[in-house]
Amino acid sequence: MTTTDGQEAARVASVAGLPAGGTARVGPAAVGAAAGGLAPRGWVLRDRADRLSLRVDGRSVAVCGALLAVLAAVCVATMITGEYAVSPREVFDSLRGQGSAGTDFVVVTLRLPRLLTGLMVGAALAVSGAIFQTMTANPLGSPDIIGFTAGSATGAVVVILVLHGTVYETSLGAVAGGVVTAVAIYLLSFRRGVAGPRLILVGIGAAAMLTALNSYLITRATLGDAITAQTWLLGSLNRRGWEEVRPLAVAVAVLLPAAACYGRRMSMLTMGGDTAKALGVPVERSRLALLAVGAALASCATAAAGPIGFVALAAPQLARHLARSPGAALLPTALLGALLVASSDLAAQRAFAPTQLPVGVATNAVGGIYLVWLLSRQRRGL
Repeated sequence: MTTTDGQEAARVASVAGLPAGGTARVGPAAVGAAAGGLAPRGWVLRDRADRLSLRVDGRSVAVCGALLAVLAAVCVATMITGEYAVSPREVFDSLRGQGSAGTDFVVVTLRLPRLLTGLMVGAALAVSGAIFQTMTANPLGSPDIIGFTAGSATGAVVVILVLHGTVYETSLGAVAGGVVTAVAIYLLSFRRGVAGPRLILVGIGAAAMLTALNSYLITRATLGDAITAQTWLLGSLNRRGWEEVRPLAVAVAVLLPAAACYGRRMSMLTMGGDTAKALGVPVERSRLALLAVGAALASCATAAAGPIGFVALAAPQLARHLARSPGAALLPTALLGALLVASSDLAAQRAFAPTQLPVGVATNAVGGIYLVWLLSRQRRGL
């Protein structure tokens, strides 16, 4: 075997999560300058039966630690600041069930469920964006670009304006709309397999049509219903309570581990369908499973807080840039998504107090800044 072939074999084995040569149980995932710029670092830990493996990368661990520290600071600031300021000790007492009635109401009833909803929504959107960007091999492959979020919004708007449903029924309508849209986009883009560019083009067209439908329904509604629907479409965490936290927590607890289980297949799919098949990956079945997980994450997040833009688009790319990961860095992505939504909601609450802006307004502003930075970076690279 030539040196180039050896490097390619090491690259494929490393991306697949296998130790080079297939003999080491615990060893450095050291590969040379592989083709395509994929050079995963760190250590691969494997069990004795070769059924489980875990890649540990020092930079990713450091990035996750830094994101957790910043996220903890944002959570503390969210809990202690506001019109009714409380000390960290009072927050701790309330969380233990030993606080005063007034503090318990502010901390446990108002602030904590809103914070938890924002954290889970951000993590779900970010991981969903990472899944679709990896599947399509395109940075624009996020659920808010290719129509899944628009489908969830259409489901919710139909429930609000046509069926005049409750808040709970609106959430169910958002989930149903996202799932139906995902199935339709998959079927329309399927032609002897699902190609990334075709999926994006079909999704963009579906998003445009669904957005037009949403606007039409709002123009035909009464003033009160139109205001309710438009407020929901902005994406907001206002008045979120434990009734939103519980179902979202169940969905996130099921879907995020499912996404992590497919993390290795996602990495192999980035090398192309033929290479992935050669490595024993059922390509179309894996893509269908990833599509289902990603669409469900985006739909559940949208059902809980409305369509919050740019988190699914920006968080995966920023996380990969920070971790310098060749594949989908799911854990840094989830933490960064949670941080983006929590910090944006904190800014939306405190910057214009006593008026509270919807968190979607803040994330759209951050997303606009991100797109300007991305375009300027690409221009310098030309």
